[in-house]
Amino acid sequence: MQYLSDTWFADGYIDFELKKYTLLAYLQEINKYFNQNMLYPQLADIIFHHNNLLAFRKNKRFLQEQFPKRLTGIQIEQLQLLYEQMIEDDELMQELDEIIQYAAGKLQNTISSGTEIYEFVEDKMTITPIGLIPLDLNEGYMFLSKNTTKETLVYQYRLSIFERHDEKYRSIKTEFIATWRRNMANTYESIKTELIRNRTALPNPAVYAIDVPLEYPLEETLLPIAKRSLVRYISA
Repeated sequence: MQYLSDTWFADGYIDFELKKYTLLAYLQEINKYFNQNMLYPQLADIIFHHNNLLAFRKNKRFLQEQFPKRLTGIQIEQLQLLYEQMIEDDELMQELDEIIQYAAGKLQNTISSGTEIYEFVEDKMTITPIGLIPLDLNEGYMFLSKNTTKETLVYQYRLSIFERHDEKYRSIKTEFIATWRRNMANTYESIKTELIRNRTALPNPAVYAIDVPLEYPLEETLLPIAKRSLVRYISA
């Protein structure tokens, strides 16, 4: 995958045509993945760049607060210096404003294409608790199945909470356990029973089955969306 630098719009020579073709080459690459229904890490990356532009456009005083944590202190300082140069140079400010306005629109259009795929997949997913659900939902198992196959992918999940800008967020980590082939003997309930018997570290786990009737890429689309959907389901 072709990447943009985190501060691509401020790197090197500030020229609208140069930055335009840099951006369009990046978006062309992103759309190749979207056309194959492959969303990650492309969708997260393009959202990051869009947020960067919006944060820079706001005000230099808010750079440290607004920019995503992926940026280093050196990059933040670079952007602050550029902002100061803009104030002193009307021509540079106009050029960079044109770059940011153009890029923000193009990025948003591509983000919309990705989110359409995301929402379509999410809408097709069904989440079902398996058996009795314990009080502690922060650790358990996730069963992921394409309805077009008879295989069930089993993951152990762990939820955690982190804070950012005085807000709390939940994140999820998963570890692949095994693949079960569903049949009359291997139901979701029997898979859960076997997991409890063989993996004693979780004697009373929360277990959720996620079914999706789509043949989309697993690692790039189905698994990331399933994880995010499960976090929202549990949080609700």
